[in-house]
Amino acid sequence: MTLDSSRAAALAGTDVLIIGGGMIGCALADRLALAGASVRVCEAGGVASGTTAHGEGNVLVSDKGPGPELELAQFSRGLWPGILERIAERLPEEVVAVEWEPKGGIVVATTAAGAAALDEFARGQRAAGVHCEDLDADRLAEAEPALTRDVTAGVYYPDDAQVQPVGAAGALIGSAVAAGAQVETRCAVTGPIVRDGRLIGVQTTKGSRYADVVINAAGPWSGRVSDRLGAPIAVKPRRGDVLITAPMPPTVFHKVYDADYVGAVGSSDTGLQASAVVESTRGGPLLLGSSRRQCGFDDRLRPDSLAAIARRALHLFPVFADVAIMRAYGGFRPYVDDHLPVIGPDPRLPGLWHATGHEGAGIGLSVGTAQLLTSALIGRPDRVDIAPFAVDRPAVIVSHPGEPTREKVSC
Repeated sequence: MTLDSSRAAALAGTDVLIIGGGMIGCALADRLALAGASVRVCEAGGVASGTTAHGEGNVLVSDKGPGPELELAQFSRGLWPGILERIAERLPEEVVAVEWEPKGGIVVATTAAGAAALDEFARGQRAAGVHCEDLDADRLAEAEPALTRDVTAGVYYPDDAQVQPVGAAGALIGSAVAAGAQVETRCAVTGPIVRDGRLIGVQTTKGSRYADVVINAAGPWSGRVSDRLGAPIAVKPRRGDVLITAPMPPTVFHKVYDADYVGAVGSSDTGLQASAVVESTRGGPLLLGSSRRQCGFDDRLRPDSLAAIARRALHLFPVFADVAIMRAYGGFRPYVDDHLPVIGPDPRLPGLWHATGHEGAGIGLSVGTAQLLTSALIGRPDRVDIAPFAVDRPAVIVSHPGEPTREKVSC
């Protein structure tokens, strides 16, 4: 969906401050600048240096069951090609760095129980409008020759895609800057500026910044930011690790993952959850994931996590037995207990909006989230209902231990 002239006019002259320069913040900056808003991004570190830089670049519909998140994923997936085409007209080199690959995904099961669960899951997705098709053993071997033959079921999802996440964020923020947006890095939010019960800006390490609308898009740090602003939300960090192989000749041709991945994503267990997720990159190395664990902001790489990822990847692709691991990295995903993003205005503090809680799906959901929030700011419905992502739901709202320190502003 493109913003028409009336929508652009609706945000003209509106000052928007976005807290966070990750994928969600960059997508918001692009869409809101396009809509005519005056946009400023305040990022505590560097642009795309946090969760975005530690992701795999997934743009998926295959891992989401029927419901609001799947609807947002389908909506967002449909927006990506048009957005990249628009940006390419002005910033062609930045779009090349996105490395957009609509290569499709293949989900496999290796047990009878897993096959039954995958079949049921795929049937539910088809009913929700997801394009997917069953693969028999011959078609699976043709699609992925190196995949183990010990597979009980396979489903192909043609709409799954991949981007280079830092490149994608760079293209979006570059487009926003070209439209007049300002970006401040090393600019951490330290408190709110409130007048007559309304948030009119934030205190930062670089001074006071004022805006008509403040959007908390700080990813895993959104909980901390919201607490500083006096309207806490229950977004917590969830740790994930990825292994990177040495460069390889073409070996894996789709995003391939074990059906257990869906269960790991949807689990609320605080302990280690691991599943096999394998995908190639244009440079040659393979990305091997994935793991999930709630351990706060502990950024240590843990051998049990890396070993679990390696074992599961090797089970799907026995050829990896002789492949060298070049490096490993980990990052934090913004987790919410009910596994839904938080998108919309905060009813406790007028002027404050949130766009966070996407966990590992933020890359794919980013442009849809930006469109949805922009439409909500204008007060017009969009193709996806924003209500399921509301801030005032039990999994999100938390009580605040005390009143924040607020700057007093005279009228």
